[in-house]
Amino acid sequence: MKMSVDWNLHKVHSVTVVFLRLGLVLALLATSGCAWLNNYQRQLIYRPTAGVPADFAGLRAGDERYWVSVPGADAPQQVAVWWLPHASPDAPTLLYLHGTFRNLFSNLRKIEALRSAGFSVLAVDYRGWGESSVITPSEQSISTDALVAWTELKKRQPNAGKRVIYGHSMGSGAALELASRLKSPADYGGLILESAFTSFSDIAASAGWWASLVSLFNTERFDSINKIAGVQTPILMLHGSRDHTVPVNLGERLFAAANPPKQWLAIENARHSDLDLADPALYQATLSGFAARYLSGQ
Repeated sequence: MKMSVDWNLHKVHSVTVVFLRLGLVLALLATSGCAWLNNYQRQLIYRPTAGVPADFAGLRAGDERYWVSVPGADAPQQVAVWWLPHASPDAPTLLYLHGTFRNLFSNLRKIEALRSAGFSVLAVDYRGWGESSVITPSEQSISTDALVAWTELKKRQPNAGKRVIYGHSMGSGAALELASRLKSPADYGGLILESAFTSFSDIAASAGWWASLVSLFNTERFDSINKIAGVQTPILMLHGSRDHTVPVNLGERLFAAANPPKQWLAIENARHSDLDLADPALYQATLSGFAARYLSGQ
């Protein structure tokens, strides 16, 4: 019996030593400013998809694809911007900020769903994605690119009350960062967050102990929970009840921290990126209703 106890204690001690050593290595790498680790970490988080799909058939007649220079970059860099106007010239205008991995080409279905709900859409591919300059993205570069796109949106929509910021998944963090820099109603009229989260660290915690350990040394935060209380604008938040990428409870926590007026919709049987497909009628009606109520521009 004593031998069994000693052996179990030895195993526990061995495992503890392994984790302590792993933590020490990660800490040393993080504090040493290891450029390789930093780049690898950001590639792993954001998984940017560059290029144009071979089967891309083009946008509709009247839509535009163009590029905008990014100020302050070490070398000339640019972001790709899409302008998809609504048939009605009085439609509110939405800034579309996408999440990780998929670029605008892969998000075209969702963008069209927003246009069908009554919005003109100005969408941006952050640097690292699509036809934008190829870099390893960061929270800072994504936030900068969102601000560049916002400048473009203001040219398209002079009425501040008809401007709305939209972010999906990681794009919700970029949307909240942008919203926290602006003032409503002087700059914009509303905020729409889909599949949103509280912070990157909370997503890591929901993924298990290994992700939580690695996140301790992660410099990418998108700490939305500590920004949303400072945002004073009508907010619509949508989430899928079966979202396993960003658990719905993280969206609920973010919503609870938001200021009124605010609206929450959990779509049954929807996952992370298919809310517009799981219940198209409810999705369209909710977005259209939010626009009618808060984005009249009056």
